[in-house]
Amino acid sequence: MKKILKLSLVCAVLFTGSIYAIDGNGDFNLHVIKANGKLITFAINRVQKATLAIYDKDGNLIYSETASGKDGILRTFSLEEFPEGTYFLEAEDSVKKVRHEITITDSTTVLSQKAVSSVYKTTADKNTSVAVR
Repeated sequence: MKKILKLSLVCAVLFTGSIYAIDGNGDFNLHVIKANGKLITFAINRVQKATLAIYDKDGNLIYSETASGKDGILRTFSLEEFPEGTYFLEAEDSVKKVRHEITITDSTTVLSQKAVSSVYKTTADKNTSVAVR
């Protein structure tokens, strides 16, 4: 039954994509464009490739995809089949991972404007040395 529920939730996540650029400072930013009922639309500026994932409040992966675009990424998700509750949208590129909260109620879905967490990845090179005083 759980597999059928998860599969139906994944199938319910409809996505559309196109190239989209938002003026910004060149940093990886997820911008909430609009929310209409159970549809959420967001854009990621100046990123050519990113992994998008939706997790439930317990950290279980519900949906993931690799998205790409020339100057940015635009996505719309329909979360009609998701039960009420709190979910998290993670967007990750080669430099940074951001996590936004999704709150689903009976009639609406809200994607948080500000990230719940934002983590920069290290690019540690094996041949670097660090001096400690």
